Amino acid sequence: MSVDQLVAHVSECSITKYAIYGALLVGVFKLTFLALNTLALIFDLFILPPVDFKKYGAKKGNWAVVTGASDGIGKEYALQLAAKGLNIVLISRTQSKLELIAADITSKYKVEVKIIAFDASTDDVSNYEAISQVIADLPVTVLVNNVGQSHSIPVPFLETEDKELRDIITINNTATLKITQVVAPIIAATVSKSNKKTRGLILTMGSFGGLLPTPYLATYSGSKAFLQAWSAALAGELKPQGIDVELIVSYLVTSAMSKIRKTSLAIPNPKQFVKSTLRGIGRRNGAQERYATNTPYWAHAIMHFAIDQTVGVYSKIANKLNFDMHKSIRVRALKRAARLASEKKE
Repeated sequence: MSVDQLVAHVSECSITKYAIYGALLVGVFKLTFLALNTLALIFDLFILPPVDFKKYGAKKGNWAVVTGASDGIGKEYALQLAAKGLNIVLISRTQSKLELIAADITSKYKVEVKIIAFDASTDDVSNYEAISQVIADLPVTVLVNNVGQSHSIPVPFLETEDKELRDIITINNTATLKITQVVAPIIAATVSKSNKKTRGLILTMGSFGGLLPTPYLATYSGSKAFLQAWSAALAGELKPQGIDVELIVSYLVTSAMSKIRKTSLAIPNPKQFVKSTLRGIGRRNGAQERYATNTPYWAHAIMHFAIDQTVGVYSKIANKLNFDMHKSIRVRALKRAARLASEKKE
C-alpha cells in the first residue's frame, strides 16, 4: 500500500468513526428527550395536584365569560367555574337555554350570573357591543372561547355548502377573535388593579381536527389550525400583562356537535373533559411539543403524544388514516340519511 493510499484509508476510517459517534450522540439525545417528555407527561396527567383557581380570581368576586355556554362543554365550563367561586357571564344563541342554566348556577353555587344571547354566525357589531356593555364594569379574570361549529357530516371541500363554510369560519375564527378583543382588555385591567396578585386566563377550544390536517373536514380543520397559531401568538403578547393563554386540544367528547352519545375510554363526557382541563391549566399534558397548548384529558394526551413521537401530525400516514376514517363516516351518514328519507316517504 502506498503512502497516499494509507493516508486515504486512515481518513476514511476517521470519517466513519466520527459519523458513528455523531449518530450515537443524536440517538442518545433523542432518547433522553423522549424519556424526559414521557416523565413530564406522567407528572402533568397523574401526579401534580389540581390548579388552585384562586390565582385566577376565584372566591374574590371576579367573573368568567363563557361562550357557547348553552350546551355540552360550554355549559360544563360555566358550571365548574361557578363551583370554584367565579361569577359567570353566559354567552350563547338561545335565550331560554341560558336562562335555565343561569337559574341552575345561582341556586347551586350562590354566585352571580349574567346572560347575553346572540347568534355568533351573524358577526354583527351589536353582538360585541352587547358584551362590552355587560362586562364594562365587571372584574373579569377568565375568558373561555368555547363557541364553535363543525360540518354537519364529513364532506369533500369542493362540495362544502357556502353557508356551512362561512358559518364555520365566522364562528370559529372571526367571532372568537372579536370577542377576545372585547374581553381581554377588561381582564388586563382587572389584573393590573390587583397588583398582579391575581392572574388572568384565556382558554380557547382547539381540536384534533386542527392538530392533524383532516380530509373531509377541511374547512373545520383549517379553522382550528388557525386558532392554534393565533392562540400561541396571543400567549406571548399577553404573558407580560399577567394573562395566561392556552389552546385546549380535544379529541372526541360526547356532545351535540360530535353527535356521539356514548362515552368510552377515549371519549369522555363534557363533565369529565372540563374537569381534566381545569385541573391541569398551565401544563401541556400531551402537547409537549407546543407552546401554550394543553391536551388535558388523559386518553387524548397519550394519543397526541404517541402520534407526535411516531408518524408525526403532518405525516402522509396520519393524513391517509384520517382520510379513510372520515370517508367511512361520510358513507355511513349518507346511507342513514337515505334510509330515513325513504322511511318518511313510506
